[in-house]
Amino acid sequence: MPSSTTTETPAGTDDASLSHGLKQRHLSMIALGGVIGAGLFVGSGAGIAAAGPSIVVAYALSGALVMLVMRMLGEMSAAYPSSGSFSAHAERAIGPWAGFTAGWSFWVLLCTAVGLEGIGAAKIVSGWLPGTPEWAWVALFMVVFCGTNLAAVKNFGEFEFWFAALKVGAITLFLVLGVLAIAGVLPGTDSPGASHLTDFLPNGGEGLVIGLLASVFAYGGLETVTIAAAESENPVQGVASAVRTAMWRIALFYIGSMAVIVTLVPWDSEEVVEKGPYVAALDQLGIPGAGQLMNVVVLVALLSAMNANIYGASRIAYSLVARGQGPKGLGRVSGGVPRIAVLASSVFGFGCVLLSYWRPNDVFAWLLNMIGAVILVVWIFIAVSQLRLRRRLEREAPERLAVRMWAFPVLTWVALAGMVTVFVLMARQPDTRVQLYSTGGMTLALAAVGYAWQKARARQ
Repeated sequence: MPSSTTTETPAGTDDASLSHGLKQRHLSMIALGGVIGAGLFVGSGAGIAAAGPSIVVAYALSGALVMLVMRMLGEMSAAYPSSGSFSAHAERAIGPWAGFTAGWSFWVLLCTAVGLEGIGAAKIVSGWLPGTPEWAWVALFMVVFCGTNLAAVKNFGEFEFWFAALKVGAITLFLVLGVLAIAGVLPGTDSPGASHLTDFLPNGGEGLVIGLLASVFAYGGLETVTIAAAESENPVQGVASAVRTAMWRIALFYIGSMAVIVTLVPWDSEEVVEKGPYVAALDQLGIPGAGQLMNVVVLVALLSAMNANIYGASRIAYSLVARGQGPKGLGRVSGGVPRIAVLASSVFGFGCVLLSYWRPNDVFAWLLNMIGAVILVVWIFIAVSQLRLRRRLEREAPERLAVRMWAFPVLTWVALAGMVTVFVLMARQPDTRVQLYSTGGMTLALAAVGYAWQKARARQ
C-alpha cells in the first residue's frame, strides 16, 4: 500500500507513556547476551549430526544473513526508535496492514516461545528434583518473570544483565578451554588436530541444507535489543552500538563454538545429540560434572529467553495498540509499564504450556508448525521496509541515518534473495514444509485482517 495511507507519528511517540529506565550497561549486556539463545545450546546437536563439520559453513552462511538483517533493522531503529521495532517500521514504510501482520505474528511467536522455554526449564529442574511436577515449575517461572516485568522495566534490565553475564562468561570459558585443547596446551588432554574434520560433508549437500535450516532458527532473540532500546536513556546510541558489534558477537559465539565442537568431538558421536554438543565437548576434555554444568547454563539461557520474550511480546502488543491495531485494553500503562500487555502475554504463554499437556498431538503441534517460519516473514518485512525507508530518509532526513546499511541497496537485495532461498529449502524438506505452509496460512490471514482494518479506517 502507498505510504500515504500510513498514520505516521514522530519517532518514539508511541512510547511516550513508557518509562526510560534501561541504562546503557543494561542495553550493552542485552545486546551481548541476547545473541546467546537457548537454541544455540539445545538445537545445534541435530544440525551437527546432519551436516558434520560443514555445520561451521551453515552457521557462517546463516550468520551472514542475520548480520545483514540486524544492520537493516539497526538503521531503521536508530532513525525511528520504537518499542514496536520492525512492526512500526513496516507500517511506516509499507502500510498499516504490514505493521499489523508483522507485529501480531511476532507476538504469537514470542508468547509461544515463552511456553516452550518454560517447559524446557522445568524439565531441567524436575530432573534435579524428581517427583516435582513440571507444570508447577513452569507456573513458578511464569509468576516470577511476569512479576518482574510488571514492576518496572529496570527489573527486566537487571535480570537480563546478570543472565547475559552468566551466559557470556560460560561460553567464553568454553571457547578458551576448547582452543587450549585444540592447541595441545590444556593439561591432561591431547590435541585432536584435524582428525575429526576429514569427512567435511558426510551427508553431502542435503546434510548441509538440514544444518543450514537448523542454524537459521538458532539466531532468534537478536531483535529484542531494538525493542528495548526505545526504553533506554539514549535509544540511538544504544541501537548503533548493538548493531555495530553484532558481527563479532555472531562470529565468536556461534561460528566459533561450532568450530571448536566439531574439532574436538567426532561429528557422528551419539553424545552430540543425546547429551548436547557442549556437554559432549566438555566430556571429551575430561571436565568433571560437565553435564550438570551445562544444564545450569542451559537453564539460565532458557530463563533469560523467557524473561526477554515476555518483555518483547508486551512491548510489541503495546506498540500495536498505540498505533490503533489492537484491543485498547492492552495499551493501558501504569508506572511506565504496559501491565495488561505483560499479563496477556504471560497468560498466552502459559496457555501454550497447558496445551502441550492437554492436546499435544493436534492443537499444540499445529501451533508449533504455525510459528515455525515466522522469523523469516519478519525478516522479509524488515528488508522491504529498509529498502523503502532508506530512500525516504536520504531525501527527507539524512541526519537520522546514524547507522547505515552496507552497500545499499545491493546487500539488501542479497539478503532478500537469501531469505527466499531459505523458504525454497524449507519447501523441499518434509518436516519444514509443514511449518512453511502453516506459517504462510497464518501470515495471509493476519494480512487479510490487517488490510480490511486499514480500508475500514480509511473510510472513517
